[in-house]
Amino acid sequence: MPIFEYVCQQCKHQFEAIVLGTQKAACPKCECKRLSQQLSSFAVRGEKSQESASPSGACGSCGDPRGPGSCSMN
Repeated sequence: MPIFEYVCQQCKHQFEAIVLGTQKAACPKCECKRLSQQLSSFAVRGEKSQESASPSGACGSCGDPRGPGSCSMN
């Protein structure tokens, strides 16, 4: 789901909103729809195991020397 960051042009409130499809975000403080979309950084969240923590090495499934994710095994 895309999360966008906005600043309300009326009350200057900064907030994040999930916007789907053709929906328009509105300020949660004053409900104004005149917003400035901000640049935001991309984030990935997940758990990392000890095996996947090493950046180099062979694929854990088949031993492909190009590294994890390089082989065509599922």
